Amino acid sequence: MKVSDVDWKSWEPEELSTIMFVVEESRVLLIHKKRGLGAGKINGPGGKIEKGETPIQCAVRETNEELHINPLNIRAAGELFFQAEDMPKIHGFVFVASGFEGTPTETDEAIPEWFEIDNLPFSRMWDDDRLWLGEILRGQSVKGWFTFEEEKLLDYSVEFYN
Repeated sequence: MKVSDVDWKSWEPEELSTIMFVVEESRVLLIHKKRGLGAGKINGPGGKIEKGETPIQCAVRETNEELHINPLNIRAAGELFFQAEDMPKIHGFVFVASGFEGTPTETDEAIPEWFEIDNLPFSRMWDDDRLWLGEILRGQSVKGWFTFEEEKLLDYSVEFYN
């Protein structure tokens, strides 16, 4: 399925979610996800937005739950839209933090791992991450539309802005 096959104006997500990337100098704190959607992959901490919660509140809560840290100096870095027949349709909100309080700690959900921004582990991440993650870690913002099947990227459209 191509991105152009989806009527994005009437498209309704089944889930609203967030993802947080904590940056420190030339590196980013990612997680090795232990369970749930994307288990086994490397990603940023994040998850489903709960009723009454704003995207930024969710991103902070999920980072606290998954890594036992409190992200600081947070900026909204974009929105991602995922269409798949075999996974939930997701509208994701992306955030980048330039600091944190606490010590990144392994939890039931995640193992923390630091990576150099110039050497991200794309072979262990979702296919779409290579299309936008480096740019947002360097200060850009993104709006992206993606179609997937069986965790494989079929098509995409990505826009960057300041």
